Amino acid sequence: MNKRHVFITEVINHIKSKEAKKYVAEELTYHIKEAKKGWLEKGLTESQAEEKAVQQMGSPGKLGEQLSRLHRPKVDWILIGLLVMAFGLGFLPLISLGYIDERYFSVSKLMTVLLGAAAAAGLMFFDYRKWKKLGWLFYLIGIFILTILRFFTSTTINGAPVLRIPSILTIESTMAIPFLFFAWASFFNSERLKVWQFIMLFAIPFSLFVTMPSMVNTYIYTVMVFVMMWWSKFNRKIVMAIWTAMAGGMAVLLFSFWNILKSYQKTRLLAFFHPDNDPNGTGYLYSRMHEILTKARWFGNAGSKEFIPEAHTDFVFVSFVYHYGWMFAIVLVLILTLLAVRMVAVSFKIKDSYGKLLLIGALALYIVQLATHLATSFGVFPIISISLPFISYGLMPTLVNAILIGVVLSVYRRKDFILTY
Repeated sequence: MNKRHVFITEVINHIKSKEAKKYVAEELTYHIKEAKKGWLEKGLTESQAEEKAVQQMGSPGKLGEQLSRLHRPKVDWILIGLLVMAFGLGFLPLISLGYIDERYFSVSKLMTVLLGAAAAAGLMFFDYRKWKKLGWLFYLIGIFILTILRFFTSTTINGAPVLRIPSILTIESTMAIPFLFFAWASFFNSERLKVWQFIMLFAIPFSLFVTMPSMVNTYIYTVMVFVMMWWSKFNRKIVMAIWTAMAGGMAVLLFSFWNILKSYQKTRLLAFFHPDNDPNGTGYLYSRMHEILTKARWFGNAGSKEFIPEAHTDFVFVSFVYHYGWMFAIVLVLILTLLAVRMVAVSFKIKDSYGKLLLIGALALYIVQLATHLATSFGVFPIISISLPFISYGLMPTLVNAILIGVVLSVYRRKDFILTY
């Protein structure tokens, strides 16, 4: 056994984290080899040069203790605390609506929270760097889910196709989003990705989402990809050119789409600007949301039975404001916003390009849901079926957002596992 191996073994014996041991061993091996080269150039023999290089590293005990402190896994207790508060607040809409007394809703919500917490915790302890080379696998899984839903299902919920596996699972297009998220983090981290490859890889899921149809997930997917692209290996000029081309393409697509719509469909879409023109359709929802928010008080309307459509899902924020008041709603928005702020703060501490792409993607997915739900509630964005993270009732929305937080926790945990060469 050579002196280098003995030295490294003694150093890593002082390191408590099993995850950190191999990274410290790699770093020490590199520095000893570099030092050895220098001594060889000065005329020393192979064994003399290695001995000098090892001595140059200092005491293995002290070095091991220093590296153990430097490379120990970190836990983002701030993010975990905010996540726990968000999970807790998610029960309040069910309480105000009286659903918490129904066994189905209460048990379902509890199981959803427990699964979300387990997903976040499990991902925190999993080394995110192992996903880096699995981009194609994640992409193919996402495409497989969308293909099955697009061509092999006949059941729909609110117009969106789903695949029911009795007593086990209901597969929906939202399930493809996390896999595509991991895939694009890998693709954008590669310098070999070409523009034509990007166009092809983006277009396949996009077309499947559009033709399903699943417009909400089309919107979320598109925002995620184009935000992540800014931190890709593409230079800024190429990114700006792609963004410009995409904006032009979307304008042409929307213009073509508008021309083939029937008059009643146009009326529903224009209800966003003129709700009174469609009082019995979509316009009713805009007017109703405005009416409910107008009636809301600072400290809620306890005991009120005011009807609110989709009060536990698509309009859960409106329901929350009405039943608990503007003061509590401000606290809710503050906590949900702080989750995003914490993700931003963590991203500034990450030097690994792949880890940063994961954080940017997670942040984009989270913010697009939060911002769109709030904008829809206040009538400044067209009504679409989009959840308020951790508050809206439903397994998949909660699980997807828990996965995003778990990814952030995983990256943060290993932010100091960085080789210094």
